[in-house]
Parts: sequence; C-alpha cells; structure tokens
Amino acid sequence: MKTTILFAVLLAFLSTTEAEIGMGVLMIWPTARSTALAGAMTGLADEADATFFNPAGLAFQITAMANLDYGNWLPGLYQGMCYASAAGGAPVRLPFLGGRNAFIAGSLTYLTTREIDIVNEQGEFLGRTSAWRGSASVQAAAAVADKLSIGIAAKFLISRFESWNDDYLWWPWFWPFGDPVLGLESGGDATTVAADLALLYRPASRFSIGAAIVNLGPHIVYQPSGEDAELPRMARLGVCWTPVESRYVRLRVMPELTKVLVGMFSDTTGKSFGRQLHEEWHDVWKAVGIEATAFGLVSLRLAYFEDLTYQRGGITMEKGYRTYHYGIWDILARKHLGRFERIGLCWGFGLGTDKLRFDVSSDAAMYDFPTSNWKLSLVANDIAGGIRELKQGLKPWEE
Repeated sequence: MKTTILFAVLLAFLSTTEAEIGMGVLMIWPTARSTALAGAMTGLADEADATFFNPAGLAFQITAMANLDYGNWLPGLYQGMCYASAAGGAPVRLPFLGGRNAFIAGSLTYLTTREIDIVNEQGEFLGRTSAWRGSASVQAAAAVADKLSIGIAAKFLISRFESWNDDYLWWPWFWPFGDPVLGLESGGDATTVAADLALLYRPASRFSIGAAIVNLGPHIVYQPSGEDAELPRMARLGVCWTPVESRYVRLRVMPELTKVLVGMFSDTTGKSFGRQLHEEWHDVWKAVGIEATAFGLVSLRLAYFEDLTYQRGGITMEKGYRTYHYGIWDILARKHLGRFERIGLCWGFGLGTDKLRFDVSSDAAMYDFPTSNWKLSLVANDIAGGIRELKQGLKPWEE
C-alpha cells in the first residue's frame, strides 16, 4: 500500500497543467526491431536500444553491443525528414558490486527536416527553413540482486532552427507529437538536460517485467523568443513472456503501456476523479508485440499499437466521411462506430545470428495519410563474436 501511495505522489509531482511538449524526437522508437514491436521493449531490454527504453536491462548483458539505425520519418508530411540513432556499450567489473553485473553505455539520436520551402495557402513562397533535433546520453546499469537490476541515464538535448519569414508564426513540423514552435518569429535554438530511471525484474528464465520513467528534466526554452515547452516525460511498464523456446523456435509476447505524463490530471473542470481516471487511461499508449525467431537466423515481428490521443494506430473506422481511431475495448463495448478502415499494425523482420543481425521495419499503417516510414538497423549483440563470424563465415545459432 505504501508503495502505491509513493508512486501516486511521484506521478502527481511529474504532472503539469501545461500541455505543450517539446523535443518530440525523444518519443520516436529508435531501432527497426523496436519499431516493428511498437515500442514494446521495456520488459525485454536485451539489446543496445535498452538505452532508450529501459537501461536497467543492460545490467544482464555480458558482451559489448551496439546498433546503428537510419530511416525516413513521415515522408508523407515532409519528404526530406530522416531519423538516425546509434547506441553501444560494454559490461564492466566494479568491485563494490560483489561480482554482480554492471554495464556502461552511450547513445545518440538525430532528426532533421533538411531544407523545406514554406508556402502559404495561396501557394506563395514565404521562405526556406531547416531544423534538426538530437540528444546525446550516457547510461549506467547494475544488478542489485540476482533477478533485479536498476538503470539510469543522463541526456543532453539540443534543438536547432534556421530563420524563416517573420510572418510565419506557427510551424508544426513535428506533428503528430504536438511539438510546434509557437511564437518564434525568426526561428529558435534550445538546449536542456534530462534523466531516466528504470528497473528490470526477471523472476523466471522466460518472464521479465520492466518499468521506466524517462525524460525527467526542466522545460526547454527556445531562443531568442523565450518560448518554452515541457519535455515529453513518460512512464513505461512492459512485460516479456517467452512461451516457446527450443533449439529451432523462440516465441516472445510483449505487452506494454506507455503514459505521457505531461498535463496528467490537469483537466478537472466539473469532472469526477473516476471520469478523470478513465480519460487518463484512454490516453495511455497500448501495445502488444510478438517476435518469432526460427533457427536463430530469421525473426518475424508483428505488433498492435494504439495511441488514441494523437490519433495513431488502434482500429480506424470511417463514418460520415470522417475517420476515427478506437481502442479494442471501444470496438467490443460500443456499437455503430462506422465502417472498418484499417488496424494499427507495425511489422518487420531480422536476418542474422545472435551476434550480428540486420533488421527492417515499418509503422506506416499507424497513420491516416500515405507514408512509407521505413527503418533499417545493423545490430551487433556481441561485437567481438560478430567480427569473428564475419571472418569465418556465418554459421547457425547454437543453443
């Protein structure tokens, strides 16, 4: 009971009445594998992208690992946007841990619009602009017991904008993550810092549960205007269950909940606590990812995702020439919602061994507009072993 109260107090402290969110780049799934699994990685956290989802998972890793990632990002909105990330780290021996595992890692993320022509509703050219956002972070993780680990991260965040026409005061280039540059008449730059806290518990060899609170930090303030925005503080809770694991096939199921904490419980006008709680649950990102690996060489991934607040994923219905996003519970409990349009699925595959792998993914089906949204990753879960395999020739995974 005491733990529940303390967690509720922490959430209340993290919540805010301000709903403007900056640095939405921190909300993009960084790797092809995590994108194919709709971000349901907090309960697994077994590769270098644990630096993003749950750094506590790094404590259970015993080899140096890294990943490199690249993809276009919502080219259906702006053709030139692209995203890149990298992460890597290695285990370390610390005498005060009594022989338990520890891990040190680092990561980088980068998103750019490249150059974009600003055109008004009449088709008149207003100017040209470009922008980029990125982060650099370090992570540390340690096992505090045989089945429990903790992780922390420290981040340096940066936003850069080129100038554009002063008459163009609102540029929502970071849609759908609600990251407009409101009030900036001549562009703006900003820097800030943030931190993550995470746990991973593995009570059984085929089951683990992870939790993380990420992007804790001060507002990001854009210069020269002085406009500010909240960082995208989020809480994640994920589970990884492996119902099948043999020499030939491994099957993992990963449900996950993600809550954006900015503005949480801020709308209290005439609403009961029960109603507010229902609305907050409605805003939770919900995902279920499935990964099937055959012979340790080929992985197929599929995930369902719903983010009803930002109208991504879920089950899309068409009614009265308009589209609406609903959750699974809405479809089961309500009637006459319209004609089925599509379901918010992410998918991808991986080719390679447990040491070196190439991944491809797409989450384009989450969006209401035509876009491709591919991500490509090169993953090395055992850097030294991967180099040896490249020299000797790839060989099947051995249990």
